[in-house]
Amino acid sequence: MAGGRDLRSVVIPSPEGHRVLFDNAFVPASTATIFVGAMVVVLLFDVIILGRRPHVPSNRETGTALGFYVGLAIAFGIYVWVVGGHQLGGEFFAGWLTEYSLSVDNLFIFIIIMANLKVPRMYQQYALLIGIVIALILRAIFIMLGAQAIEAWSWVFYIFGAFLIYTAFKLAKENLAGDDEDEDDESKLIKFVQRILPFTDSWEHGKKLSVVEKGKRVFTPMLLVILALGMTDLLFALDSIPAIFGLTQDPFLVLMANIFALMGLRQLYFLIGNLLQKLVYLGIGLAILLAFIGIKLIFHAMHVNELPFLNNGEPFLWAPEIPIWLSLTMIVGILAVTTVASLIKSSRDARRLEQDQRGLDEVSTTGFYGEQQDDGDQAARDPQDPSDRRD
Repeated sequence: MAGGRDLRSVVIPSPEGHRVLFDNAFVPASTATIFVGAMVVVLLFDVIILGRRPHVPSNRETGTALGFYVGLAIAFGIYVWVVGGHQLGGEFFAGWLTEYSLSVDNLFIFIIIMANLKVPRMYQQYALLIGIVIALILRAIFIMLGAQAIEAWSWVFYIFGAFLIYTAFKLAKENLAGDDEDEDDESKLIKFVQRILPFTDSWEHGKKLSVVEKGKRVFTPMLLVILALGMTDLLFALDSIPAIFGLTQDPFLVLMANIFALMGLRQLYFLIGNLLQKLVYLGIGLAILLAFIGIKLIFHAMHVNELPFLNNGEPFLWAPEIPIWLSLTMIVGILAVTTVASLIKSSRDARRLEQDQRGLDEVSTTGFYGEQQDDGDQAARDPQDPSDRRD
């Protein structure tokens, strides 16, 4: 990993950049290409079907599709475990779970985008799918760049690790303060696109991307939604790609973990969209997870150190290499504790709200009858004088 390569070969993917993804894989490049091609076919099938028949998916439909995608990911992970060994198998499962959990966090922003742009529910599934396809293409480019950078310079791990630790601190701060800067960034992004391109506000054109109105070509809200979803995921990829490179340096596994994580995202949006508000500690859990992976990356960078101003360019022999089994255990543990704690808090908050509402109802009812009773008591204590009746 000497530092003598031309910077342009890393910043700009070379025509043979795909070889970085496949030639270093644990399987032959032809086999890796077949796996990726099969996933592309599945996505294209979804695009064609939804393009012809946009609709609101039922819970049964989304549950079946989600189970299918999760089953595919688990089957691929078992294949990696058997063919590549437990180390690579563990790396894939750790990377997939990390990408999946970070993708679930994306759903909060996706829901906000759909609400702000008033996307009809029958078109939401199609918009999500096209946005996911765009995100996969952009992530593949990011992965290629990251793989080339890692292959050229080992000190890139320092940058990745420091960035993840910074992101973890920022995420934890936002969640503890109850703020969400991503929502503000998303609003700015949408407004910027609307400023530079002419858009119509009407959804009467369905899934068309542009139409002619009054002799002028304008773009539809569908294009705005797709661009917003794709660019939002690109921003999230700045966190997730370095995170998964902290778990595995096999670009093929990184790509497959991203594909499997994003393929089930559309189903999760419809299946658990209303339940996301109950995962109140998800942001804190993800912050801890990113901090752990960031520290792991720093340790790895120290273990393979080549920077001349650090330890005279020699590796830090005392720097530990966190094994993948510990990483996988930490990931599963953090996600499990976060989910359980969130559900417990949400349940307690719901019970407390119900008790408060019941108390308000009782106070209202007691106050009403109390006034009636006071009037009756006053009448009993001060009866009308019989002499008044005679008068």
